[in-house]
Amino acid sequence: MTRMTWTFSPERVDTPDATALRRDYYDEVASRDWKRPATAAEIDEGLTDDGAGLLAPPTGDFRVARCGGEPAGCGGVLLLDDGGDGRGVRAELTRVYLRPAFRGRGGAGLLMDALEDAARALGARRMVLNTRLDLIEARSLYVRHGYAETPAYCTGPYMDVWYGKKL
Repeated sequence: MTRMTWTFSPERVDTPDATALRRDYYDEVASRDWKRPATAAEIDEGLTDDGAGLLAPPTGDFRVARCGGEPAGCGGVLLLDDGGDGRGVRAELTRVYLRPAFRGRGGAGLLMDALEDAARALGARRMVLNTRLDLIEARSLYVRHGYAETPAYCTGPYMDVWYGKKL
């Protein structure tokens, strides 16, 4: 098997590749939560005014992962604040996703590295994230990448567990 090359490029969230990846991400997480396939209308509604526009400098960064040139995944970083705890600027990791066909090829860890580098470039010194308990694969990825559970830094309907890491 030929080793595929991974690349991670900053991209606007409204490009065709980024839009398709964001739709796939929302479809997967919503369908898992609802225990049924999400409809196109539900995906459209979920992506409307979802704040993804902030995932661009100076407030954030959005990366598209490509494997062998094919759009394979995405992720974003959003600057939150100075942390209020003397530990420096916090960034939130969000919308981390790899299409199922590309999982198990080492791209998830490389995507995490690229997103952490993007957060550092924006001035972040700490990364935080929230996720659901049922997203076991994502939670395992975060722990493998050095994230530890932390107290909640925000609230919302799809937030069960919070993680953080010093960058």
